[in-house]
Amino acid sequence: MHISEFQKLIEDVYYERDERRGLDPTYLWLVEEVGELAKGVRERDVEAVQEEVADVLAWLCTVASLLGVDVEQAALKKYGGGCPRCRHTPCSCPVKR
Repeated sequence: MHISEFQKLIEDVYYERDERRGLDPTYLWLVEEVGELAKGVRERDVEAVQEEVADVLAWLCTVASLLGVDVEQAALKKYGGGCPRCRHTPCSCPVKR
């Protein structure tokens, strides 16, 4: 499945509800899911991380849809040519510590 197909699936399932909720509360749901992902990563809970990655992607697609942004096109525009700074794949930018 392509990202655009997933975004369309999420729109089909949730868009009306998300539009009624509005952008700001929907964005807060995304942030909450990122927090849950962080907890799974911190605890090295692979099953939780898998679930939260899916949730974060779904909520990200929802926020993007509410703003009329195609997630796949946005990603390709920025990262389709490799690293946005050095334009190499893999990135050859100096590592900052």
